[in-house]
Amino acid sequence: MKTPFLSKDKAEEIAKKYGTPYHVYDEAGIRRNAEGVNSAFSWNKGFKEYFAVKATPNPFILKLFKDYGMGLDCSSMAELKMAYAAGFSGEDIMFSSNDTPAEEYVYAAKIGALINFDDITMLPYYLENVGEFPETVSLRYNPGGTFSISNDIMDNPGDSKYGMTEEQMEEACRTLKEHGVKHFGIHAFLASNTVTDEYYPTLAGQLFKLAVSLKEKCEIHIAFINLSGGVGIPYRPDQEPNHIDRIGEGVKKEFEKILIPADMKDVKIFTEMGRYMMGPYGSLVTRAIHEKHIYKEYIGVDACAANLMRPAMYGAYHHLTVLGKEDNEADCMYDVTGSLCENNDKFAIDRMLPKIEMGDLIYIHDTGAHGFAMGYNYNGRLWSPEVMLHEDGSFSLIRRAQTLKDYFATFDCFDEFKDMEEV
Repeated sequence: MKTPFLSKDKAEEIAKKYGTPYHVYDEAGIRRNAEGVNSAFSWNKGFKEYFAVKATPNPFILKLFKDYGMGLDCSSMAELKMAYAAGFSGEDIMFSSNDTPAEEYVYAAKIGALINFDDITMLPYYLENVGEFPETVSLRYNPGGTFSISNDIMDNPGDSKYGMTEEQMEEACRTLKEHGVKHFGIHAFLASNTVTDEYYPTLAGQLFKLAVSLKEKCEIHIAFINLSGGVGIPYRPDQEPNHIDRIGEGVKKEFEKILIPADMKDVKIFTEMGRYMMGPYGSLVTRAIHEKHIYKEYIGVDACAANLMRPAMYGAYHHLTVLGKEDNEADCMYDVTGSLCENNDKFAIDRMLPKIEMGDLIYIHDTGAHGFAMGYNYNGRLWSPEVMLHEDGSFSLIRRAQTLKDYFATFDCFDEFKDMEEV
């Protein structure tokens, strides 16, 4: 059973002020979750969660994580600049990028961010374009093959474009050591959106063994191990959620089994969770505006895939609640659709829901990560506003809706749009 974090009355109150559709975030839930993550890894004195900005790039949300001593994981110039504007700098920023333009390395170095190198070829590229390496760097590892837990294949790192082989990791460590690097980090992302408490401990075991090997072979200091993201959320109501306390305890057992005997008790544990930190604490609220009765029953809403791409792009499941009808019987089968000129613009297919009437508000669950962030302007559809629901029940706008003037702004080379006030 999935329960919305706002009532129909509150949703209508927000809609009256900002219209629909809109993305809304639950500040109380975000804060509770941040406390839980810090508690689960409190056994490691250097633990730090680097929230993945790409999941929910909004400075108001980023500043919430700053309250809990967390950092930010950035992957582009825009994310670096947003992080800096939100008050983050130095080693509170992890720059994990790939196919990286030189100017982004330059800026990351300027603000003192930790650099996570995705490939060994980026080392001479960095030297050529930025100059000397910082004292602490991170290297991204890819073991190849498949990644399994208890004989269940979770993902296929061998097909991933990210990271270095173990041999390249050794070569990179020796090269960086020769250039004055004193402290090293290891990073890996081997599976996405896992809903199992075993993912992080299993990954940690692999990375801890690699860390011991690199320390001994290259005679270097391993300062931190970054487990990256991959800890998922239960999008379906019948899925069992992850238990962050059990995950933290599982990583601790691997730490004590592998790193403590190798005299590496000072290694810091980092994470870069986006989906787990934000996914359940955001929703997309949209209004039913049309119904269609042909070979199937369709409900058309005022949101579309431009507001939430995951169902159209991946066939991803997002649970739907018809606000105010939570206790009604789900005895009607619908496809719930948006207005894009694409047949995959559907939030739900053959979904059993209570009878929907025009004007009903539909609450689309679990859009807090990779929801608004993946928005786009196909068909000239505009981005919705983002709203924060505060702990006291009040709410505030944290990003206004895009306007047609915004949409046409980059056509300033087209004379008819230069001085456009309204279209």
